[in-house]
Amino acid sequence: MTRALVFPGQGSQAVGMGKALADAFPASRAVFDEVDAALGEKLSATIFEGPEATLTLTANAQPALMATSLAALRALETEAGLDVARDAAFVAGHSLGEYSALAAAGAFSVADAARLLRLRGEAMQKAVPAGEGAMAAIIGLDFAAVEAIATEAARRFYLQGAICQAANDNGGGQVVISGSRAAVEAAIEIAKLKGAKRAIPLAVSAPFHCALMTPAADAMADALAKVVIAAPKVPLVCNVTAKPIASPDDIRARLVEQVTGAVRWRECVLAMSAAGVTDFVEVGAGKVLTGLLKRIVEGASGRAVGTPADVEGFKAG
Repeated sequence: MTRALVFPGQGSQAVGMGKALADAFPASRAVFDEVDAALGEKLSATIFEGPEATLTLTANAQPALMATSLAALRALETEAGLDVARDAAFVAGHSLGEYSALAAAGAFSVADAARLLRLRGEAMQKAVPAGEGAMAAIIGLDFAAVEAIATEAARRFYLQGAICQAANDNGGGQVVISGSRAAVEAAIEIAKLKGAKRAIPLAVSAPFHCALMTPAADAMADALAKVVIAAPKVPLVCNVTAKPIASPDDIRARLVEQVTGAVRWRECVLAMSAAGVTDFVEVGAGKVLTGLLKRIVEGASGRAVGTPADVEGFKAG
């Protein structure tokens, strides 16, 4: 059995995530303490107790999800004997989950990942004035069809410099678009005419993974240039190329590109499956990636580890 460890992105957060891990396992508690120290605040209190509106803020949700993923990983290492280098062929993460994956594989320290994600969240929020951007989920069309729709919608507002891009290829006929509000609204109508089953505006605070995020990409380029990145213990299958990378220079460049580029999650999963992965373990909050897996690779084994009971289940095999 060949295994990949995958790490969730924004949207998987929930008040109370990771608390049971922190209460049960000292190694998990230590991760939350390390993140609190790195950020100079008790983010763990917001994670465990809320309020939900504060946890959901992009600048909090991103480091919070990473902390929860690494807390789950440390429990797997200390309680179930997991060794990333020995027991995983790849790591991968959905959007911010790439930082969790890289910390899990030893490329980043947990503290550096927390600080980078705080900055990333703040920079993404500041990149576009409130109300000017939007995102929407297009259900029932493939990635290429949605790319064409996004291009057509952007052309309608060409003189206004509008942006509309396919931002996330999540698999199972779910593609997310992102960009200028008027263009995204036009794309929703075009998608319905082109046969989409549904086209749903998303309640997000900014238009992630499109060219409007260029100021955030510039901020991340500056921040990543100052951080030590080690070669990961196992390759990262990265969002923007859907191919494995292991060079620190490649990792740095792809993390910058990822801010404005599409999350090619469906292709990432297919690439890992084609390389022989049969066991996908989602490490952290929720089960979003496990649900997507079943729509991407028929018969693939997927399981989520985010609670002490999940750790015990993993230990039992």
